[in-house]
Amino acid sequence: NGAGKTTTLEMMEGLRKITKGEIKINNLDVKKEKEKVKSIIGVQLQATSFFEYLNLAEILRVFGNFYNRKVNAEKILKEVQLFDKKKQYVEKLSGGQKQRMSVATALVNDPKVLFLDEPTTGLDPQARHNLWDLIRIIHKKGKTIVLTTHYMDEAEFLCDRIAIMDKAKIVAFDTPHNLIKKYAKTSTIEFSTKEDIPKEDLKKFKTVTKVEKFDHSYILHATDIEQILHSLVEYDNKNDIEFLNLQVKQATLEDVFLNLTGRSLRE
Repeated sequence: NGAGKTTTLEMMEGLRKITKGEIKINNLDVKKEKEKVKSIIGVQLQATSFFEYLNLAEILRVFGNFYNRKVNAEKILKEVQLFDKKKQYVEKLSGGQKQRMSVATALVNDPKVLFLDEPTTGLDPQARHNLWDLIRIIHKKGKTIVLTTHYMDEAEFLCDRIAIMDKAKIVAFDTPHNLIKKYAKTSTIEFSTKEDIPKEDLKKFKTVTKVEKFDHSYILHATDIEQILHSLVEYDNKNDIEFLNLQVKQATLEDVFLNLTGRSLRE
């Protein structure tokens, strides 16, 4: 929160003055060629207001007039799975349907680049996954999508490349796989036992970087999960320990984010 994601997007979209540096989209300078840039982008804002007394199809046609473009509203509404709602008012839509309508208005211009600012915030799991499917369909049509999100699973599922922002700066930029490999090198193994295991014994296992102990529950952080599992089997054979509720958790983008930005709460 407050890292500068929306501010950056608004500069890219020509909605906010560029305070420093330059931005180019499709080889167009946003500062010098703002109107040309606006003609090739589509924008879904964090909060969008629509005309109260126009139905969905009419709203899309009005948006088309802004671009001097004749719009096939029914085709766009089919694409975002709102065709059966074409004669309804926006106030009658659910949260997920409103978000899809917001994406629909961003597609009116048939943009080369589509900006989506936290499109799934506040949606229930079904609506969220439905919007994910829509985003992937749009991407497969060859459009570039720039998306901001707080959800690491969303970023990992949708994005080819991810930029992590902190205090208005990009602190990491790479593919999801490479970010995890570079900034979240440890995975965890969690288990419990009936018998007490000395913390020092577990620290001796190869590749273990940290051991957490809560009564008879343990979390091992390690760089090589297979090695730790092998060590646990050996320890069991020597000490006749029964390991319960054993879970292996691979490193995720959330680990990357926390490692890069810290774990303290930001005000």
